[in-house]
Amino acid sequence: MSETEKVLELFKKYNCAQAVFAACGPCEGFTEEMCLVAAGPFGGGMGRMGETCGAVTGALLTLGVRYGQEMATNPAEAREPLYTRVNDFAEAFKARHGSLICRELKDPKQPKEQALKNACRNLLVSAVELLKEQQ
Repeated sequence: MSETEKVLELFKKYNCAQAVFAACGPCEGFTEEMCLVAAGPFGGGMGRMGETCGAVTGALLTLGVRYGQEMATNPAEAREPLYTRVNDFAEAFKARHGSLICRELKDPKQPKEQALKNACRNLLVSAVELLKEQQ
């Protein structure tokens, strides 16, 4: 199963952040279950506050486990390369979607549940694609 297929399958049960992180994050000792637990609070734009999109936070968690291992042992050296990846991802996501903010990414003309499902599926796929571009 591809990461794109997996993120959409996980989204049937889990929030956006969990779906992205569990589809893309397992590596370097992180299991899918660990990813689901760690990303749990970030759904709905940070605990349903409508702030930073869960697809974005899930992707940033993924970048952390993929490229931030040295943040624990040598943060002064590791910080800049990791933050560059984070900024590159964020800029690419904003260029595609106009925002990183959950409530701004949903179509206000659609009923809330429908807007959530349609917008989030597209954002999930986009986050996975952008992560692949950063490899």
